[in-house]
This record gives sequence, C-alpha cells and structure tokens, in this order.
Amino acid sequence: MKQLGFKHKQGELKVKVENPDDLWYLNNIIDPGDTLSGKTLRKMKVTEAASAERKLVFMAITVEKVEYNPNELRVSGKVVEGPEDVPHGSYHTFSVEQGVMITIIKPEWLKYQLDYLKEATTVKPPKIIVCVFDREEALFAKLTRDGYDVLTTLKGKVAKKAVDEKIKETFYENIIAQLEEYDKRFALDRIILASPAFWREDLYKVLKNPELKKKIIQATCSGVDEPSIAEVLKRKETQEALHQERISKEMTIVEELFLAIAKKGPAAYGAKETAHAADAGAVEQLLVTDKLIQQARAENRFQELDRLMKSVDRAKGKVWIISTEHEGGKKLQGLGGIGALLRYKLF
Repeated sequence: MKQLGFKHKQGELKVKVENPDDLWYLNNIIDPGDTLSGKTLRKMKVTEAASAERKLVFMAITVEKVEYNPNELRVSGKVVEGPEDVPHGSYHTFSVEQGVMITIIKPEWLKYQLDYLKEATTVKPPKIIVCVFDREEALFAKLTRDGYDVLTTLKGKVAKKAVDEKIKETFYENIIAQLEEYDKRFALDRIILASPAFWREDLYKVLKNPELKKKIIQATCSGVDEPSIAEVLKRKETQEALHQERISKEMTIVEELFLAIAKKGPAAYGAKETAHAADAGAVEQLLVTDKLIQQARAENRFQELDRLMKSVDRAKGKVWIISTEHEGGKKLQGLGGIGALLRYKLF
C-alpha cells in the first residue's frame, strides 16, 4: 500500500492500493462511521432520454458496511458528496481493488489501525517467481507491487508415449535450471510452482537442490497462460503461504491464549467475559477474529465490539485481528471469536 498523505489532526488518510494483501489491511482499518471518498463508477443518465451509463465520478460516503474477499473490498454507505444528480443520503458502494486511490477520514485512529497502516506501507513485498507449466510449456513471471511481469516462456518437446518420460524429465531439468538462474539473480523468497494435474509433483521429485526446495509453494492451475498466473495467486494455499509471517505471529498468540486458558491463568474468552475484563482495564492482548468483525458488521452489532476494542486500545493493550483462514483463527472462532490475555487474573 502506498501512503499518499496523512493529515493527523483531521484524521484524513489517502492511500493507493498496490496489491491484494492491502485489501486485508484496509478491511481491518475502515470502520462504520468513517468517511470514504475517491473516484468510483456510478450509473448515471447523460440525458433524460438516454439509458443510464456507468461513469467515473468523485464521491464520498459515510461507511455503513464493509465486505471483504481476497481480491476485492466493497464499502457501502450513504452519499455525503458527489455529482449534482446523485442525492445526498442515497446509497453507493465503492469497489476497492488494486490500483484504486481512496481517502479515509476517521474520527479517531486507534493504535492497532496505525500499526496495520505502518506494516502495510513499509513492509517490502516478498520476492516471488510464479512458474505455471505442463508437459509442453512453462511460463515464468515475477510478482511486483502492481501485479506481475512475465519473464520468459520455455517450450517442451511433445513425444510419442514410448519416449515421453525421458523428454518430460529433460523439460523438468530445463525448468529447474531456469528457476535456479532466477533464484541467483533475484535472491528469491518464494517460488510458486503450479500446474494442471500432477506435473508439479513430478517436477518436485526431480528437484535435487535443497535450498530451492525450501522456497517452493505448490498450487494447481487450469492452464499455462497469463490468466492462470492470476488464478494461482487467488488460491487459498498460495495466499496462506504468502502471508506466512503474519500467520505465524497470529498462530503464536492464539496458542498463548489457549495455553493460559488450559492452565487457568490470566485469560478470558467469549464476548461477556472478555468485555468484563476490558471494562476492568485488565486486557493486555485482545484477540478478535476477522469473521466475528464481519458478522458484527452484517448484523449491526459492530458498535459494541468497536467500543470494546477502543477501550483496550486506550488502556494501552494490544489488539490482534486474527484471520480465520488458518487453524489458529478457526480455533479462536470456536471460542466465540474473541479472547484476551490479561495483565492479572480476574476469574
């Protein structure tokens, strides 16, 4: 995410979305009650006689609903600023995607939101090569902040079945040699190896380089072309691997909570118990799942959860938003989606 400006006194932040991971951060930064503005598509009538057309216009809304998926963030609310023929108080939905610039105005920025902003705007994206291939062709691309750059294509030789295995093995060696060359050139963090069927598993068995093997993420795809690269990047196994550092931290804090609960230590879980601990100023680390936040927003119950998070934040506690896309988040969701490590034992 690129920070284009931050007026602290006004609580006004302007950012540009640079990659899909930014949407996860924005989902945990934008709250109901915030003002969101920017250029957005809206159905407009050019003339009374003409049918409505989608036009790019500047609009601002008071946020009421935030819906997230790994490739799009939908933010809905009442219009407070826009073209003359868009009534104030009517509803509009912003589709926040890669490349979009938006301005967020909050009445109050909480510490955990500022931490997420800092993380999203300062952490360098990992150096990653994507290789999609089958027995005939391999396509290599390098991820960038704005998407990916195609590097090269290799062609295999399609042979008769009797000698197919030998030619396939030679093609795998060519792919591996190319990956080793890119690893040396770019000092890669990850290599996403994707194919239809079983090709990726066969290549992985042929791969002898132990350092390269550690960097491999295996995924499936439907073909060997540029749309397949985008397909691979949307897959759950790829997303989890790309977010591994953050997931590792989240898993660790969830395990700390479960250990404290098992030992009857200073911990709380469930909405009622955790709220009581927060009101007492006893919460050192608050854990809330993203699913609980989404449910609270959808059911118009977010105000109480927001109050609890603000209470912990003001008392110098740390707020964790835990993803339910990994096992740690699923375990926490099983406790009601909320829990806390306490400064001292209450219960």
